[in-house]
Amino acid sequence: MRYNNYRSSDERGDLHYQREVNKSVNNGIEEKINILIKGLLNDYECGRTIDEVKTFDHPDNDVIIEIINSLKKILFPGYYRNKSYRVYTVRNNISMLIEDVIFKLISQITIVLRYADEFENAEEAVIAEKAEEITFEFLGRLPKIREYIETDVQAAFDGDPAAYNKDEIIYSYPGLYAIIVNRIAHELFLLGVPLIPRIMTEHAHSKTGIDIHPGASIGKYFFIDHGTGIVIGETTVIGDNVKIYQGVTLGALSTRGGQSLKNKKRHPTIEDNVTIYSGASILGGQTVVGKNAVVGGNAFITSSVPEGAKVSIVNQELRYNFDSSRPSERAELKQDESWYYVI
Repeated sequence: MRYNNYRSSDERGDLHYQREVNKSVNNGIEEKINILIKGLLNDYECGRTIDEVKTFDHPDNDVIIEIINSLKKILFPGYYRNKSYRVYTVRNNISMLIEDVIFKLISQITIVLRYADEFENAEEAVIAEKAEEITFEFLGRLPKIREYIETDVQAAFDGDPAAYNKDEIIYSYPGLYAIIVNRIAHELFLLGVPLIPRIMTEHAHSKTGIDIHPGASIGKYFFIDHGTGIVIGETTVIGDNVKIYQGVTLGALSTRGGQSLKNKKRHPTIEDNVTIYSGASILGGQTVVGKNAVVGGNAFITSSVPEGAKVSIVNQELRYNFDSSRPSERAELKQDESWYYVI
């Protein structure tokens, strides 16, 4: 005998009433959902950019992040490994990873090449062949990328007394991660791959707070300390042995020209052995910071800095405020050579 048969007539009446109420509520919600859907479908017909339905696939951000992770294992074979393999040798591991990257990268590049004008109306076979060519050209550059990354690890170790060993840098430093992703993305950028390089660097940006455009050209022994809030623009050129701290902007003087400024040198050139301390802004495509210069914290620079110069903010003023029984006091902030090297 069913349990419901033991319920009193009042209980059964209450259950029936509740079902009717639920049915009515559900019908009301369904009607509201239908109204919302109809409104959105009508809104999609306005002909705006955000209404466009592409006739080809879109790049898959998740797959691109998987490519980054696989490449990181290839770049650091002794640090990162695929734990799903029971038998581990470097050759087996790299072979599996390379095949995985080749398959995924060809697939994603095939999708994004249609964003390039020359391939907009190209046949699928032509695009697929070009995607394969780019993929193998890129993978052939991995030894060069590794060469540069080795110098970045060394620069971080040499430049940070808080680093106890290089493993700590490789496993945990956000600055190094942002640099690694940028060096990967930069090579794809140079090979003319649309979208994917920017997706890669924006992923690193979201993880680290460090925004490096894939177009930026960066030399060896590059060290980012702390890192959060750093912005490095597309046409920035950075030499060897450059060290920058959190909050630094290497940017454009103005972007009011919008698309008319495309492909023009908008961002500064930082020559070899330059140190830029936190909060400094260096702006403009004609701005060159000469070799061995030091740019102090919070400096705002829109013109070139001579080789070997030390740039500082002068005549800063401190104000001490007290209660009404004692007037405010002002004191000039004294300059000290040692402040350049204190973070």
